Amino acid sequence: MTTARLAERRNFYRVHTALPVSLEGAKGVMRDMSTTGAYFWINGTHAVGDTVTFSIQLQSAEGKTVWNCRGNVIRIEPSDSNTGVAVKITDTTVDPVQRWV
Repeated sequence: MTTARLAERRNFYRVHTALPVSLEGAKGVMRDMSTTGAYFWINGTHAVGDTVTFSIQLQSAEGKTVWNCRGNVIRIEPSDSNTGVAVKITDTTVDPVQRWV
């Protein structure tokens, strides 16, 4: 039996991760991220088309940095306890060492 595979529509490599994410009052976990998009599970709700801002904390050789991103919600996947949110990133800034809230 042969199974047809769906064509991969992403143009950029995704990094699979489990980083904490803060999204406009909601907390969650980033599942994966690329230079143009992100997917995370949060304890809040959003709608397709919403513009959102979110932050993730990264550890580098220079210390901790915070990536602040803005993007548009392109997909929502509700579940019993969390909501999966796919975002197309439109803007990113990186702040040097910052306290994680």
